[in-house]
Amino acid sequence: MIDFVQSVTVAVSIAQANPNPGVDVDVGAPVGLVGGAVGAFLTTLVVGAILVAIAPAYTERMMAAVLEDPFGAFLYGILSLLALGLLTFLLVITIVGIFVAIPLVLVAYLVWAVGAAVGYLAIAERLVGRDDGWLTPLLVAAAINGALALTGIGGLISLCVGAAGFGIVLRDALA
Repeated sequence: MIDFVQSVTVAVSIAQANPNPGVDVDVGAPVGLVGGAVGAFLTTLVVGAILVAIAPAYTERMMAAVLEDPFGAFLYGILSLLALGLLTFLLVITIVGIFVAIPLVLVAYLVWAVGAAVGYLAIAERLVGRDDGWLTPLLVAAAINGALALTGIGGLISLCVGAAGFGIVLRDALA
C-alpha cells in the first residue's frame, strides 16, 4: 500500500513539474514586443496630445530646441539619467530614502515621457510637416516610437530620441 501511495505521489509531482513533457512553446517574447510597441505608441500619442492641447507654445519651443542641438540635448539627457539612477540607488540603500526615491522615479518617468514625446514630435514634424494641424505629426510620432519598440536596434534609437527630449526638458526646467 505504501509503495502505491509513493508511486502516485511521484507521478503527481512529475505531472505538476511539466504537464506537457513533449510540448515546450514559449510565446513570451513576441507578446512582450507587441505589448511594448503598443505601450510606446499609446504613451507617445497620449502625452503628445496632452502637450499640444495644454501647452502648444512650450511644445513648439522644445521641439525647436531639440532640432537645434540634438547631440547636446542627448548628452545632457544621458548624463542626467545616469545621475538620476545613481541618486535613486543611493536613496534606496539608505532605506529611509525609499520614500523620496519612489516619487523621484515617478516624476522622472513623467519627464521622460514628455521629453520622448517632444523628441518624436520634432522628428514627425520634420517628416510630414504641420500644415493640417497636429493630428498627423502626433500619429506619425506615435507610429515611429511604436515601430522602433518592435525591433531590437530600435530600442537603442528610442533611448537616444528619449534622452534628447529628456535632456531638453530638464535643461529648460533647471535653467
